[in-house]
Amino acid sequence: MTQNVNWTSYDSIELLAEAVCQRVLDAAAKAIAAKGSFKLVLAGGTAPVKAYQLLAGRQADWSQWHIYYGDERCLPVDNSERNSLVAEQQWLDLVAIPRTQIHRIAAELGAEAGAEQYAKEVAAAGSFDLVLLGMGEDGHTASLFPGHVHNVNELTHAVHNSPKPPSDRVTLSAKALSNTAELIFIISGNKQEALAAWKNQQDLPVTHICPASGVDVLLSV
Repeated sequence: MTQNVNWTSYDSIELLAEAVCQRVLDAAAKAIAAKGSFKLVLAGGTAPVKAYQLLAGRQADWSQWHIYYGDERCLPVDNSERNSLVAEQQWLDLVAIPRTQIHRIAAELGAEAGAEQYAKEVAAAGSFDLVLLGMGEDGHTASLFPGHVHNVNELTHAVHNSPKPPSDRVTLSAKALSNTAELIFIISGNKQEALAAWKNQQDLPVTHICPASGVDVLLSV
């Protein structure tokens, strides 16, 4: 499936985070009005976390939000490098989203067990309303890395030999991440090489995410 990409640039990471914050709130209001719930997949990384900090200070119908994660590192639940811990400390613990509606990846069980368990959560979720993703300097997204081969029909993957530590992770698949009404890549920092490769349609993990509605890339680089 060909990826349809819309690019928008911002002059600072602060403006980027503000734009992401507003897009999340708008998507939530739209989904809750249409069907009574909002299913959001979170990304790790600097710019997404800045957006989460802004969301912590906003008003929303938090009781209808359901939170999922795009990937997680196989570390203890209280490790500061866990995506879930950062998101909770900066945002989720500060608003009234019911704890039962925050779906952590049990990556502390190990990559295989964590992936198997989270696949059931993703299957139960069905389609998402909004997926947030970042991109690394090598064109990876979530924990989908260049050169790694996975079963394309899986909803989650156990990841080993990550080029960035820790080597073991759990990630949603391109298939699961593409099953969303809206998808936003949030990109900041020195990513020019990967962006150029992406725009030239080279085979990078970011190019495998192909929701029917297209992909919005919000940039501050």
